[in-house]
Amino acid sequence: MNYNMIAYLLGNILHIEGILLSVPVVVAFYFREELSATSFIAAAVVCLVVGAVLQSREPEDKRIYGREGFIVAAASWIIMSVFGALPYYLTKSIPGFINCYFETVSGFTTTGATTLTEIEHLDNAILFWRCFTHWIGGMGILVFMLAIMPLSDDRTMHLMRAEAPGPLVSKLVPRVKSTAKILYIIYVVLTFLEIILLFAGGMPLFDSIIHGISTAGTGGFSNKNASIAAYNSRYFEYIITIFMLLFSVNFNLFYLMVMRDFKNVWRNEELRTFVFIVVTATLLITFNIYKYYPTLESAFRHAIFQVAAIMSTTGFVTANFDLWPEFSKTILFCLLFLGACGGSTAGGIKISRFIIMVKLVLREVRHIVHPRSVNLIKLDGFKIESEVTRSVASFIILYIFILLGSFILISLNGFDFATNMTAVTTCLSNVGPGLNMAGPTESLVFFSPFSKLLLCLVMLLGRLEIFPILMLFTPSIWKRGYM
Repeated sequence: MNYNMIAYLLGNILHIEGILLSVPVVVAFYFREELSATSFIAAAVVCLVVGAVLQSREPEDKRIYGREGFIVAAASWIIMSVFGALPYYLTKSIPGFINCYFETVSGFTTTGATTLTEIEHLDNAILFWRCFTHWIGGMGILVFMLAIMPLSDDRTMHLMRAEAPGPLVSKLVPRVKSTAKILYIIYVVLTFLEIILLFAGGMPLFDSIIHGISTAGTGGFSNKNASIAAYNSRYFEYIITIFMLLFSVNFNLFYLMVMRDFKNVWRNEELRTFVFIVVTATLLITFNIYKYYPTLESAFRHAIFQVAAIMSTTGFVTANFDLWPEFSKTILFCLLFLGACGGSTAGGIKISRFIIMVKLVLREVRHIVHPRSVNLIKLDGFKIESEVTRSVASFIILYIFILLGSFILISLNGFDFATNMTAVTTCLSNVGPGLNMAGPTESLVFFSPFSKLLLCLVMLLGRLEIFPILMLFTPSIWKRGYM
């Protein structure tokens, strides 16, 4: 284990966070919020100082192997959340450090669950930081570091693989650093495009920025108590729906679009499955809720918005879907597990994993019927290696175990089944809203401190796709030597 390199990289990450914490300072000065400005400056200084201490000894050996990548990924998200919670705590915007930490973890993991019951009275700098954490966490802090830091390209793929969502992680171009830059350019361009379209439609500039960066990170924090429903605007709802769906797509496909390789874009099996599920779920919900709305268009608009919000794991709301018929709520609950495409900023299990699992089951059925047959599992026409299928099966099994174990522990609070189950599911899938007491118009402040910390762990497990966090608790990984 290369401990010096781990400390060096964590120091880099804290330096980046310190710089990012200075962005809300500009917002605080603009709106003349002195306490917020002071608090963000203090938090930034702490990050820079601790980062400097961790980087005080530059490692001679800068090689990064698989286990270092997992450890850096897991440790960086935990540490960033601790320091990112300082502005909430120092301004007393959120009572108690556990609540502050919960809000920050929810922000960085792009979950969008909150312990706040009233947000519109908060300083604008605090509101900006809540949504900015979504934007930072959406693409991933390690990908950002790879894009801007002068690190050697040798083995840095381990860092990207440890943080990137989905079962298949590949480079767009030969160099990892160049791949990270391309991903961030696409991310920034799409974010600015949404902000411009929202502002052009009449949304205030600050609100446009808030919702643009929150959508990009598929997080769901807003500066309005009623979320997007506060604007009561068809235009805003359709624009945000479109971008929630865009940010649900594998970013590699956007690169192919730029390269005008549209044929391979549509041949992508995961994308076609994603579109099919969105269309099917939207139509089923529309016809199930149309009698609740004055027009069919209104029912369709709310249906597709919530389907996009759940599948993209953004979690914005335009309606209290907890009041919808059971059929519609059941569909949305199923979508909580599914998530969007691998390689996007969305959470969830990912459609590609479900496709692989379905094909794995079908292969076993065919093998039982025809024992001597050779059945390969393919995705987009390419053979899926046994290592990938094993990883996918392990992930889904672990996902179920973590879900059930967390559900049992959360149940100690004594709340109803739907509240406990959807609270755990929505945090593990990084969605945000659930049902009943954890519904789209509710806060999770009522959970005990233990449950909030457990949900923080669940959110981190979901965002980092389980394995990096589990590595922290694996004794053998801390031994010296390389694997």
